[in-house]
Amino acid sequence: MRTAVPDLAELAQALVPVTREAGRVIMDLYAGTVATTLKGDGSPVTEADRRAEAIILPALSALAPAIPVVSEESAASHGCRHGGPFFLVDPLDGTKEFLKRDGKGSFTVNIALVEGGEPALGIVLAPALGRLFIGIVGQGARELSADGTVRPLSVRQPSGDALVAVASASHRDAETEAWLKVNRIGDTVSIGSSLKFCLVAAGEADVYPRFGPTMEWDTAAGDAILRAAGGMTLAPEGTPFVYRKPGYRNGAFVAWGGGRP
Repeated sequence: MRTAVPDLAELAQALVPVTREAGRVIMDLYAGTVATTLKGDGSPVTEADRRAEAIILPALSALAPAIPVVSEESAASHGCRHGGPFFLVDPLDGTKEFLKRDGKGSFTVNIALVEGGEPALGIVLAPALGRLFIGIVGQGARELSADGTVRPLSVRQPSGDALVAVASASHRDAETEAWLKVNRIGDTVSIGSSLKFCLVAAGEADVYPRFGPTMEWDTAAGDAILRAAGGMTLAPEGTPFVYRKPGYRNGAFVAWGGGRP
């Protein structure tokens, strides 16, 4: 029996206050001293991750009780076996950037719905920057300000030969550097978290290459917003980039705006 999916526009609207509340809790902790522990893979986890997740997961359960949730900080969910739609949640993407307190604010709250191996809906909030992005594939993407102002998002067509790339601030590797050198990159902006997808979706950059390791909860929400804005995420060889992979581990990808080949 196919799992019923709520109306995506209504679901996105219902998740806006939930996402903002998670962001508020994160910023309350950002202003003080945050206890940090290390997970088994050596990555940091903070009280901000846990408190944001404690807001998001009950809300998803209430809004769509039949749809399973895979969340970064809920290890038990990582073994979830399902063939239908599912949520992917990263309550605090860019924990290393959160801990840096470098003034860039490049950490986010990510909520995505995946259907048929592709992201269908994504919400990304950068609470330190006051930027909230929403994308529904097939229905468009937008940025929603705190006062309710809506700005439609659309990828841009590059002008001239040089592309502007966004790349990881904390996980730049040699393969990414090599890709940047051999492609039409005129400028590269280093920034953390799923904001990279959102900047391409908003027409503020042209491409986001990633060859280092990521998990599906890192990418699905931003990927949905990019696709809804007219972009596309592909494997480096040009094949589709899909979700529900073993262990929810991503391979390399290139997220394109309007200048994709």
